[in-house]
Amino acid sequence: MLELAILGLLLESPMHGYELRKRLSGVLGTFHAISYGSLYPCLKDLEARGLLVEDGEAAAGAPLSGKRGRIVYRLTAEGKEHFQALIGEAGPDTWEDERFGVRLAFFGRTEASVRLRILEGRRSRLEERLDALRSSLARTRERLDSYTLELQQHGLESVEREVRWLDELIASEREHPTDSATPPGHAATTTTSGAGIHPSAHGV
Repeated sequence: MLELAILGLLLESPMHGYELRKRLSGVLGTFHAISYGSLYPCLKDLEARGLLVEDGEAAAGAPLSGKRGRIVYRLTAEGKEHFQALIGEAGPDTWEDERFGVRLAFFGRTEASVRLRILEGRRSRLEERLDALRSSLARTRERLDSYTLELQQHGLESVEREVRWLDELIASEREHPTDSATPPGHAATTTTSGAGIHPSAHGV
């Protein structure tokens, strides 16, 4: 998912590492901060595969200052093609918690049919989770202390809220299949400047 996020952000515009790291925090979520120790090896790997290239950016006052300019990363044609291939995928791995959040952040660049498959798959996955949570709660309710019971009930209600939210998104997709996916009540956007939309934003 880091690879997808990097390619998607660089598709908007070239960026240097510091800016890219800040934008990645918005896409991947505040609880998944990306360190330079994980960012730069990924960038080097993408460069080695021909998916991006480095461009030098002159430092202020250079060349007299002798300061080294920041490295700016930009996608190659192969990188753009690879990103399109990645966002065309809609398999079960795209329904999982972290992967779904990243995919949702780039729904504006994803085909309507793929968006719908991912949303329906995510809902199906959560409905399975709901069944398991309800069964577990029914079996253990009498043996749980009040705090543990509240914690499990909170988890159950959180998943129920996300299912309702997905129902709204799916209904919107079916009603406007050619539009960019937009949560009900939100303005449409054609870029990932609003990236970082995660289920947690909806009470999950």
